[in-house]
This record gives sequence, C-alpha cells and structure tokens, in this order.
Amino acid sequence: MPRSLPPSGGIGLKSVHYQNVLGDAAQAKRPSWVEVHPQNYFGDGGPAHRWLTAIAEVYPLSFHSVGLSLGSADGLNASDLDKLGALCDRYQPAMVSDHLSWSGNAHDRYPDLLPIPYTYEAFDHLAGEIGKVQDRLQRTILIENPSRYLSYRDDEMSETDFIHALCRRAGCGLLFDINNVEVTATNVGLDMDAYIDAIDPALVGEIHLAGHAREDHESGPLLIDNHGSIVSEVTWHLYRRFIRRAGAKPTLIEWDSDIPEYAVLMAEVAKMEPILNDRQAIEMHHAVAR
Repeated sequence: MPRSLPPSGGIGLKSVHYQNVLGDAAQAKRPSWVEVHPQNYFGDGGPAHRWLTAIAEVYPLSFHSVGLSLGSADGLNASDLDKLGALCDRYQPAMVSDHLSWSGNAHDRYPDLLPIPYTYEAFDHLAGEIGKVQDRLQRTILIENPSRYLSYRDDEMSETDFIHALCRRAGCGLLFDINNVEVTATNVGLDMDAYIDAIDPALVGEIHLAGHAREDHESGPLLIDNHGSIVSEVTWHLYRRFIRRAGAKPTLIEWDSDIPEYAVLMAEVAKMEPILNDRQAIEMHHAVAR
C-alpha cells in the first residue's frame, strides 16, 4: 500500500540532492516527503532508478506528471500514460498529479503547459480524459490549477468555478499551486484573495509553493512562472490565508530552474512550518474544547 503524504513540507527532488535526502537520519533538515516528475524515470533502469528506489524506502513519493496533455483536442498522450501506469505499479506513489493544460496536437508535442478555454466543450473533454487516466491508474489523481498569461474571449465560466465543477464531475482532486494564483491574478487581472477564498479545501490533496520572475512593462507587470527563486511574500500571504481556513495540507517547495543548494531549499521548507503548526495548534484547541 502506498504511504500517504503527511501534512507537512516536501521538496521537488532533483538529482543534485539525492545524497542530501539520503544523508544521516539525525541531520536537522530533511523533508517529510519528496516529489518527482515521473517522465524523468520512464527508462527501465540505470542510476536514476537506483536512487529513486532507495529514496522510496525512506520517503513517501508524489508523482507530478508534466506530459499527459489532458487538454489536447486529439486526446492525451497514451504512450506516456502507459509508462506512468508502469511506474506507479513499480513505486506505489502516495499521490499522482498532472496539469489543467494542453501541450500539443496530433502531430507535435510542446515543452509548455498551455492554458485551456473555460468552456463547456473543454470541460466535457477534460472530464473524459481525466476519467481515462484514473481508470488506467486505478486511483484518483490531482489536477493543478494553471499559471496563465492571457484569458480566452469565449470563456463561459471562471477558473475557480471550472476547477470545482471539473473535480466533482471527474472525481479527481486539486493540486493547489498558490504561486500560480499570484501569477495568473497579476497577469489577467483577478482578485487573489477572492480566488484563495473560493477554493474548497476538501478538494485539495497537495499544495505547491514556488518562485517566479517579474518583468515590468508600460502596461503593467508580467509574472513568469519559472520556479527559479524563493517564494514571494505575496504567495506566502496567500498560503497563510488558505491554511488558516483549510488546515494543514502536504505542501511542496517547487524549484525547477537555477537549482539552489540543498540548504536554500530546506530554508524555504522551514518557512512553512510555523504556518502549518499554528493551524495545527488551533485545530487541537478546538478538538479539546469539544
């Protein structure tokens, strides 16, 4: 049976940190769980699998897929799905997730997570594709809210309404990326706090926190979701706001470019601990009072 993700801090695992996470168990700073992009482990063997096998014996795993292209009109990447299924059978991750996006068509695949229109047609398509993934994997998956740089003129519902309806129709959960809320809200003009308050905590199985780049233009700032820096103060504010209402959730520091030293990564994990602990203390106080 796969282990569940604890409601505490995890890190996105990179090869440069393999030795760090398998270091002395008595060391002061270790994550509670780790997440990997399964596409990096689609080969059958080699050093990457030797490391991941050893790490899976110590930590709960989360698989954060980046290649299914659930929103593609031509259908999901069936080859990737079969490989993902085999990898899940091999490692039994606690959680599996992918993105509310598309990454190609019948002829080409792109190294981007492109936004989908929030229309009823797209809704029906995505619900069906998520159902196919869950049937193949024999498990519920999480879908991540996107970072967006534009809105479609023909959108028929808001992003939060689309996400809630999709999770309920498909029976999936939400990987709530709070950095993406800041990025999207800044770029397309949404109310960040209202977005946070609209999300149903019962749908959230995992949270991502990450950094982004900023470009200033005459028309206003543009935020680029590059996962290459510390978490912004705005994202920390939004995270605190959500956790106060939702309670402690498994939370990942996601850092995919300009990979830092392990100590820098764990310092970001340490920032979330008082936020999670404060909420846990409140929950314990209410439980005792009852």
